[in-house]
Amino acid sequence: MGDAGRPTTVSGLRERIAQRLTGHVADPQDEARELLAGLHDAPRSWSIQHAHDELIDLLIDAADDATDRRANGAPMPYAIGRAAFRHLFLFVDERVLIPRPETEELVSLALPFVTAGSTVVDVGTGSGAIALALARESRASRVIGTDVSSGAIDVAELNARATLTRDCARTEFRVGHLLEPVGEQHIDVVVSNPPYIAIGEREGLPDAVRAWEPALALFGGPDGMGVIRELVSQAEHRLTVGGMLLMEVDARRADDARACTAAPQWRDAQVVVDAFGRDRFVIAQRTAAAARAPGVS
Repeated sequence: MGDAGRPTTVSGLRERIAQRLTGHVADPQDEARELLAGLHDAPRSWSIQHAHDELIDLLIDAADDATDRRANGAPMPYAIGRAAFRHLFLFVDERVLIPRPETEELVSLALPFVTAGSTVVDVGTGSGAIALALARESRASRVIGTDVSSGAIDVAELNARATLTRDCARTEFRVGHLLEPVGEQHIDVVVSNPPYIAIGEREGLPDAVRAWEPALALFGGPDGMGVIRELVSQAEHRLTVGGMLLMEVDARRADDARACTAAPQWRDAQVVVDAFGRDRFVIAQRTAAAARAPGVS
């Protein structure tokens, strides 16, 4: 489309986006508002409030690119490259999971356990959402995010540079499997949204999840529990006495996840429901009992 066809106001751009999305999404007008708001890290009403503002070419080009990606099936956060998480606006792409509202609740659960001077590890950090929220909102002195994907770590580091200030906890990201990148360092709180979908459940996932989000961050083995079992085992050896483990889990397997902590090394293990009333989180506290030998369940 030549310059003569380029919109000159926000309302004109919104209408063009809606036209281009027609036939590709259920509600083109609503998605046009969401797309423009997302590009500005603003509320959905942004394009209404700024309807008569004149446009700059940079916004038009960014909106066109995002519209094309959305029309081709990309989830909105991937289309615009942005996702909101608690008080943060994060860069996201196909290297990381899109942060979910339930995971915001996991941060809320963790905050009371993060006391002054704590060291917190976010396992499977992805975009860094959990780690960065805790670095900003808690009294931790140090937050470490780990991920087996170097691409995810790149995204998390980009988000750290964009969101953290000098008064936040010292934060770093390390490539590696679960808690292995932390070595023998003491840990006070382990928080994780691990892969917990069974491989055989892949075809039942929404198309946008199955086709776009990274399988490495979704699937936890044949029964969906493989990563959780290993994380509990590693946390048992690395958490300080009294340290806390908090995990987001599949509601269908929450009791199985809690059972992983049914040993003298853990106490007060419980399943916590999310805002929708689903069994979504497992939390447990490390006791003074000696850790089991590796591989012993």
